[in-house]
Amino acid sequence: MRFIASYQAAEPGEGKPHVPLSAQARFALALGAGKVAGTASRMLRAGGGTSFPGTVARRIDPRVLEKVAAASDARKVIVTGSNGKTTTCRMLAALAHGGGLRVTQNRSGSNLLQGVITAAVRGIDLRGRMDAQLLLLEVDEATVRLVMREVPPDTFLITNIFRDQLDRFGELHAMARGLEASIEALPASATVVLNGDDPLVASLAPRASARRVYFGIRTDTSGTRVPEHAADSIRCARCEHLLTYRAVHVSHLGDYQCPECGYARPGLDVAVTSIRPSPQAGSEITIDTPAGAMPLPVPLPGLHNVYNAVAALAGAMASLPSLPEAAQAQRAMASLRTAFGRLEEIKAGERQVVLAFVKNPTSYNTTLHEVLRRPGRKHVLAAHSNTVVDGEDFAWLWDVDLERLAPELASLVISGTRAEEVALRFRYAGAPPEVMRVVPGRPAALHAALTQAPPDEALYIFAGYTPMRELRGVMQRRGWVPPSWEE
Repeated sequence: MRFIASYQAAEPGEGKPHVPLSAQARFALALGAGKVAGTASRMLRAGGGTSFPGTVARRIDPRVLEKVAAASDARKVIVTGSNGKTTTCRMLAALAHGGGLRVTQNRSGSNLLQGVITAAVRGIDLRGRMDAQLLLLEVDEATVRLVMREVPPDTFLITNIFRDQLDRFGELHAMARGLEASIEALPASATVVLNGDDPLVASLAPRASARRVYFGIRTDTSGTRVPEHAADSIRCARCEHLLTYRAVHVSHLGDYQCPECGYARPGLDVAVTSIRPSPQAGSEITIDTPAGAMPLPVPLPGLHNVYNAVAALAGAMASLPSLPEAAQAQRAMASLRTAFGRLEEIKAGERQVVLAFVKNPTSYNTTLHEVLRRPGRKHVLAAHSNTVVDGEDFAWLWDVDLERLAPELASLVISGTRAEEVALRFRYAGAPPEVMRVVPGRPAALHAALTQAPPDEALYIFAGYTPMRELRGVMQRRGWVPPSWEE
């Protein structure tokens, strides 16, 4: 299907109404306006044009996303879940590029409806032609049902489900029911790729028509069989009995079984069987696939990135015509850089900054685990805000293991719209009052935190979504980082 602009002219004559635009003309006008809005946003430095173009295009043609999807022969992949969406998409795109495929994606992580439309509009020309062979969309959990009604995916990948922004998503099982409905709506020709190590994700829509692919870790990497205290899905999805674990990897992710009804982790189609520390950074892993074992480098730190890598490979197997050769896949993965805000290393003048986006107990605790593995005292800037995007409820901070961080603190600056509340949480965690300072404004807080960190000691920034973008904007204006949409 191709859409070509052809405006319908009104009949001449004073007072006569204009004939409405044809569907084709409305679509072409929406594409053109969206592209102009993106260019203008970047030229005027009003942002990277990662969401505003989608707003403009949809205002002109409410069906613009649906029409882009219908106009393209590209394979369509939607990735959602609580954590790991951005990095998993970057890894999947790298594997696709390694196999010689062209990809259109919302790479900046703008994953609400406007950001998804923006990526689609950017990837298609005014005649309705998309050059890419893969349309890869990261989609917010609360938005995914709306997007999937307009972009029926060939592959639907769910990374995990963790407690996250109760005021937006509701509790875990409410989120799961929404994802389950999306899976059940998929045709038999589609594939759903699920984290088999997540008891709730693995249980979704067992009678759905779509083909299922499970991924996970099939090796004991942690040496523990007890989930951490902040773990979420630790009860059986069928009978609600407490699960037991043969191995726990991250939070409630691992090899589980129910002693009451027998529910257990499903057989893994794509499984990590070996994890070794990399001499440079990250890990060297081996993944068992139906096509054989594949060794892969994961140049990003943390076991959570091992999960992202195996999710990406499972997604690639489900959506690409064929996997790239092992050497191509290894080069593609080795070239990956950390997505902005994901333990991002930044040279800030004479100082070193590590910027970490943390938005729920699991992401915060996983990040703390990686930071505390690094030597030396910890200079910290903690920035959290209660906007609609960030979530208005800070109760989840009480499930973050700040008690592990408190003894290591050399300095602590606290910022954000509810800085005093966050400071109270740190005081209860045992942070010494003499190292704490509350600076609500983000630019002033960054200056204060950098001042307290010597040149040979890193500043660690733990920030929610809005403060992260604000702080990174300050660093961008100072020339320390490129715009996020250029990475």
